[in-house]
Parts: sequence; structure tokens; C-alpha cells
Amino acid sequence: MDLPAAPDDVFSNDHRLSAWAATVAGERLEMLRGTGHEDLKAAGDALGQQILMHLLASVRPDDAVLSEEGKDDLTRLTRKRVWIVDPLDGTREYSEPPRDDWAVHVALWEDGDLAAGAVAQPGVSTTFSTAEPPVVPERSSERPRIAVSRTRPPEFVEALAEAIGADLVPMGSAGAKVISVARDVTDVYVHAGGQYEWDSAAPVVVARAAGLHTSRADGKPLAYNQADVWLPDLLVCRPELADAVISFVRDHWSR
Repeated sequence: MDLPAAPDDVFSNDHRLSAWAATVAGERLEMLRGTGHEDLKAAGDALGQQILMHLLASVRPDDAVLSEEGKDDLTRLTRKRVWIVDPLDGTREYSEPPRDDWAVHVALWEDGDLAAGAVAQPGVSTTFSTAEPPVVPERSSERPRIAVSRTRPPEFVEALAEAIGADLVPMGSAGAKVISVARDVTDVYVHAGGQYEWDSAAPVVVARAAGLHTSRADGKPLAYNQADVWLPDLLVCRPELADAVISFVRDHWSR
């Protein structure tokens, strides 16, 4: 595969490696999108996987990888370093040009917690990463804005919006929703329909680096590189809104 050689700064810097890998994959996916391929969903998933596996193997050959598009090798549970990647988050949106709410996720889990990561969003020509954490702007909306799935929003989200006086903002990719909080497009992303680790690992570590609140919907800590990679729920929001959302979830929703 004709891919760029790794820049020198990624060999000793996991933050820059995640940003570089996500950016390269995003750029190549954008190129594929412009070809008019008849099955962009399948082709995009396959291309993103091929690129990320090649790039990570070339620079971190001894690390384990957990990917949405790869077979889960449970030997990762014995490793100290595991890359958690989603080669194309928001496949539906990717297949609907010119939508920009799709992304490439690359995160590193190390010694028990997320350590580095990046979310490339070619549609907005930006890679958000822990190498240079995004600076969250001052809130530009008087009413809180909640990012929700455009196809499967949580059952309680309308009641939550009413309780905290918020507006709903539908969008696609989980990564795009989380990063929308860092971009001041929204203020809260709460998801209760269940996701996999690769859906949120990279966005969560970038959001943390930006100073946002990240947790389970009820405030419990998030855990990654688990035997069961299913995560039931997620909350990412501006810190000043966390208590109100968590309180509502604990009072009105239980699993």
C-alpha cells in the first residue's frame, strides 16, 4: 500500500502517532469518497482498517490492537499497551456525501487507562488530538445543546432536555458528537443505547485532554480494554453541566 513514511516525531510520541495515523486514514477515506464508489460503506470500512493496521504495525509492532473491523484477540487483556481504533466511525454518514459528521478514531490504552488519542474529521479539515488538545470556546448558546443520534436517540433525552432547558442537535458519528462539545457546537452528549469501546475511546481521551467531563451516564468511571467491549452508556459534557445531567439520569433512568 502506498502510504507516507512515518515522520520522525511519531516514533517516540504516542500523541503525535495517533494524530498522524488518524489523519492519514481520514485523508485516504476522503479520496475514496470522491471516486463515486458504488459501495462506500464496505469500501470505506475496509480501507480504513487496512491503513490503520499498516501504520500502527509499522511504528508500534509490539502493541496489541482492538478494532471494530478486526478479529478480537483476547491476548490484549494481558498486554500493557492496546490501540483501540474505529477505522470509520459514522459509516452511514460517510456514504452520504457531503455530510461531514463521520470520523476516524485512534486511541491508546496503557496500563489501565486511556493515554493518547485522536479523532480525524476530514469533513471539517481537522484532526482533534491529545498532541494539541482542543481549546473549548466559551459557550455561545444561552440554552444547553444536547447532541443526539439522528436515528436512535436515548429514550429519556427529551425529558432530560426539558428538565435542564436544553435543545436537541441530531448528528451522526459518535466521534463527531463528542467533538461537537469541544467545538461549542453542542454542550452535552449523553448516550444510553450502548456502544462499543472503539466508538468512544478516542473521542473520550481527546475530550478529557480538552478539560471536558467524561463518564458513564450516571457518573461512574469509564473502563476500556475489557473482556466485554460493550459500553452501555456515555456522558461527555461541559463540566458545569455534569451534575445536572448525572442527577437526572440517576433519578429517572436505571439499567
